[in-house]
Formats: sequence, structure tokens, C-alpha cells
Amino acid sequence: MVKKFVTILICIGIVYLGFAHKAWFLDVIKAGGSFSIFMSMLFVSILVFFPVVPFVVVAGIIGATFGTWEGTAISVSGAMIGTLIMFWLARFGFSSWALATIEHYPKAKEYEAYFERYGFLSVFVARLIPIIPTPVVNILSGLSKISWITFFFASLLGKLPVNLVYNFAGSQLQSNKWLSILIYVIYALIIGVAAAVYKWKKMNPQS
Repeated sequence: MVKKFVTILICIGIVYLGFAHKAWFLDVIKAGGSFSIFMSMLFVSILVFFPVVPFVVVAGIIGATFGTWEGTAISVSGAMIGTLIMFWLARFGFSSWALATIEHYPKAKEYEAYFERYGFLSVFVARLIPIIPTPVVNILSGLSKISWITFFFASLLGKLPVNLVYNFAGSQLQSNKWLSILIYVIYALIIGVAAAVYKWKKMNPQS
């Protein structure tokens, strides 16, 4: 009970920090510099818990401030920090409750077994085709028996493409606004088609 309470308090504190200071974070990020790098990573890690500002907006600002490659490194680092924190909070605060609950649901146990067997692929696809919200993936992974190393590398590889696209689009915003918008639209269409195909395959496994 104490673990759950502490975990919930930490999550509430992180989300509150993002809500209360989001304007300040954005101003610091736009300013650039070493301090801005640290604050950018911190703010992105907060967004993992709750999107107080849409991630695409923040990633675009980071890309416009630091450029494509440095911006991608910053946003991915921040995202992975937040992702691992949420993973460990879920595992620390709710693992015993989750395991006891799963015992009463055979279907949940089947999913757990599948997730453990194909953990890397499951997390990687969930990151690459974001049809499942990031916090849900983090929490489910934390509650499962997947190793944190597998979770880390699957998340890292899955997060790289989206961060690269968003940061590149952001870096082009001032010099070529329409190119930036086109990149966002094309990427959204690709993700939409991929998500539709994934859902269709799941509903028609024999086809």
C-alpha cells in the first residue's frame, strides 16, 4: 500500500511540475544554450507522463532550436529518461497487485505470456506505430516480466524515427514552413496506414 501511495504521489508531482511551469520550460528551450539542453530533456521526460504540451510541438521547437541531429539526441534522451522512470514506478508500485489480478483472468495470463515471449517486438511495434498511448506501453511493460534492458532498447529503436521526423520538421519550420508541414502530413499518413494495416491483420490473422 505504501509503495502504491508513494508511486502515485511521484506521478502527480511530475505532472504538476509540467502543468505549472510549461510556459517557462518552452521559453528556456527556445533560448538555447547548455541550460536549455538540460531543461529540454527534463520537459520531454515530463511529457511521457502526461502531454501538458503536445510532444510534436515540443520536439519541433527543440529541432528548431538545436537542429535535426542534436535536437533528436536531446528529445530521445529526455523521452527515454521519462520512459524508464515510468517503467520502474509501475514495477515498483503496482507489480504485486497486477500479478495477483492476472491470476484471476486466463486471457490476461495468455497476453502476459505472449508479451514475455515477444517482448522486444511488442514494445518496438508499439513505439513505431503509436496506436497505443506511450504511458500505457510503459505501465504494461513495467507490470510484465520483460527485462528492463529489452524494454530499453526496443523503446529506443522505436522512438528514434518519430523523434527524427519531428525534429527535422521543426528545424525546417523557419526556413521552409510548407516543407515542414508536408513532412508532418506525410508522416501522419504513413502512421495512419500502418496502424490500419496492423489492426486489419490483427482482426484477420488467417488472411
